[in-house]
Parts: sequence; structure tokens; C-alpha cells
Amino acid sequence: MGRMDEDAVRRHLERAVELATANVAEGGGPFGAVVVMPDGTIFEGTNRVTRDNDPTAHAEVVAIRRAAAGTRDFDLHGAALYTSCEPCPLCLSAALWARISAVYFAADRHDAAAAGFDDAEFYEYFDGDDRSRMPVARSELAQRTAPFDAWAAFTARVEY
Repeated sequence: MGRMDEDAVRRHLERAVELATANVAEGGGPFGAVVVMPDGTIFEGTNRVTRDNDPTAHAEVVAIRRAAAGTRDFDLHGAALYTSCEPCPLCLSAALWARISAVYFAADRHDAAAAGFDDAEFYEYFDGDDRSRMPVARSELAQRTAPFDAWAAFTARVEY
């Protein structure tokens, strides 16, 4: 990474941290995120979980939603995501689904845990075989592939 790239990463991370810090005073969680598109367009997000009563309204997800809406495209390939803190599994998944090309973060999961935001059990859930916290099980259903059959037959579908 060149000096210019390092400066841009630092600048965008500083903005994510500023957003996160300001969000606390506004009643939100201490997380901020910035999506930077290849053309330089910027979309920002802050944690809105408690404000919106939406457990998926993490700063990264909010920024990704804004970027997708703003560009009118669900494929954000080429974009970079800058976050005030290491993305949790939800946010990493959202970045993968959005086809984000790179993720940069400031604080890590241990810094978050020290502040009371401990995602360790979620990482452990995905890493291990113990599903006792939240069982996930397939149930037999004859028409289980009907939605996929409809998708395959629908000629106007938009692939993603």
C-alpha cells in the first residue's frame, strides 16, 4: 500500500471513528462506518440498533444499505468499507454479499469486548459445532425446492 493509500485509509478510518463517537451522544451505539466507492463517492453509517429497534442496523450494514440505495446497485464491487471497529460476523457477511472489495478497521474485537460489546460467542458459534445456543435444523418438506424452481423458470430474474 502506497503512502497516498495509507493516508486515505487513515482519513476514512478517522471519519468512521468520528461518526461512532458522535453517535454515542445521539443515543446510538459507538460504531461508525464509511463505504467509499471506486469513483470516490462516500456513504456513511452509524449504529442504529437501539434507536431503530433493529438488531441488524449495525453501522457497516447501514453504510452498505445507503451505498446500495445511493448507487442503485446491490453489487458494490470495487468499494472499500472503513469501520471504527472490527466487523462482527453479521457485518462481514453483509460486506461479502455486497461484494465489498476491501475492509479496514480501527479498534478490534478485543477493544469492543472491553467496552461491553463482546461478539466472541458469535465467532465461536460459526467456528464450532455447538448449536445449543440457537439450534438450526432442516425439516423435511416436499415442496422445499419450489421457490428455486420458480426462480429457475423466471426469465426476468436479476442474478446476484
